[in-house]
Amino acid sequence: MSALGLAALLALALAPQAAPAGPAAGAGERLYREGVLPSGRALRGEREGGVGVEGAAAACATCHRRSGLGSWEGQIVIPPIIGRYLFRPGARNVEDPDLPHVQGYVPHREPYTDATLARAIRDGVDQQGRRLSYLMPRYALDGATMASLVAYLRRLTSEPVPGVTRDTLHFATVVTPDADPAGRQGMLDVLRQFFADKNAGYRGESPPLQSTRGVMYRVTRKWQLHVWELSGPPDGWEAQLRERLAATPVFAVISGIGGKTWAPVHRFCERAALPCLLPNVELPVAAERDFYPVYFSRGVLLEARLMARQVREDRERLDLRRLVQVVRQGDVGEEAARELQAALAPTGLAFATRVLGAGQEPGTLAAALADAGAHDAVALWLRPGDLAALPAAPGAGAVYASGLMGQLERAPLPAAWRGAARLTYPFDLPEQRKVRMNFPLGWFTVRHIPVVAERVQTDTYLACVILSETLGHMLDSFVRDYLVERVEVMLSHRLVNGYYPRLGLGPGQRFASKGGYLVRFAQPEGTRVVAASAWVVP
Repeated sequence: MSALGLAALLALALAPQAAPAGPAAGAGERLYREGVLPSGRALRGEREGGVGVEGAAAACATCHRRSGLGSWEGQIVIPPIIGRYLFRPGARNVEDPDLPHVQGYVPHREPYTDATLARAIRDGVDQQGRRLSYLMPRYALDGATMASLVAYLRRLTSEPVPGVTRDTLHFATVVTPDADPAGRQGMLDVLRQFFADKNAGYRGESPPLQSTRGVMYRVTRKWQLHVWELSGPPDGWEAQLRERLAATPVFAVISGIGGKTWAPVHRFCERAALPCLLPNVELPVAAERDFYPVYFSRGVLLEARLMARQVREDRERLDLRRLVQVVRQGDVGEEAARELQAALAPTGLAFATRVLGAGQEPGTLAAALADAGAHDAVALWLRPGDLAALPAAPGAGAVYASGLMGQLERAPLPAAWRGAARLTYPFDLPEQRKVRMNFPLGWFTVRHIPVVAERVQTDTYLACVILSETLGHMLDSFVRDYLVERVEVMLSHRLVNGYYPRLGLGPGQRFASKGGYLVRFAQPEGTRVVAASAWVVP
């Protein structure tokens, strides 16, 4: 239903009672999540004055979210509409130990019945006969469609949550066999220490905390980390993950690290309805209609878009006629090169992609670039070993390189290439992030954690902090969908984000950092880089 509209649907009255789902719950789920009627037509609602909403904009989840636990926007609180709140006799949560506190829950209200809830949805009248806000659309649903929606609300978020016990929250992290060894070790060092810190004050199960404000939550739960190391080729990873999850249910996957592909992990998490939060991957899966995987950025795919924008700007000025891309077989640069070519296809540029064999020596780079001339742009999707082996001087009219793959400002470009090259830089500039980096780097120092992969370790630390802050705001409402929804909110309010100038997620967005710079080296030697473009969100 609408983003403000269902802010009012049940803003005046909410209370619960559990019941089994009816046979039409499948149709109710599609109506709730997508705004699609059982007939396949778009759901339509109307506010007072005839202002209409339709389709996805009219879906209940647009406002009350996928979990049904609601949200808030500014001063407008969107209440929970799951069965345990709607159909339950009103009580303060300090009087009902099985009812977690949720923002927007209104205690001491009469419970809804199927009939009074149907009236609220159709006519905008609550269970006590009061008019709902004009912001609440009215939905002319037939009896069967209404029954399917009510059945879905009764069962929504009603199952036991895997990975949550009375005293423990279980989390997993995933390591693929092609992950960088140094990054793997650095990530695990951070995760294990953060979990140890969280558990340092744990003294066993404690009773719920009650307050005069009617808020109730468990004082402490320990965190348990499970490391899921995968093995073999990617086509076997999903089966391994299913076995791990069946043997040890977890609430969410936190961080993780991958190499060339993360797609099997992404697919598994989406199919298992398992949040997969902020893994260390350079090539994420660009599927923003999926719900459970959340990433820091698009990685090399973002770099391809940044590069494409710069090539379009430089094309006429430098009379560029062809783009020559150099990639290493079996690395993430292959997919980035395809993304860049697709983005530039409408420009009329000619394209050539030179693939270095997985076992070829870096010296073959000279042959790959031998025909690059003044009217060519060269895009380098290469690791430091290959960058260091570039031929003596670039012959191309323009040179672009992946900063993410080349180690950012530490990219070992030969002196003759440093002046010509523009590096994609999907992070804040070093000078601008210096103060923010004091937080993770200081924590590493105090905890005696060796810094072996600074960016990976910083992102892992940031992921843990975001998880901790999010769980603190969730109180005892441990629902996987709600975790993802609260992460969306928390990211948008954070000010200290390590390498990133800002993070933010709206519903339907799964990449928290959306932009970057093109940078150049400031001097023939050293690691100082300066912006060659503004911060760009391509």
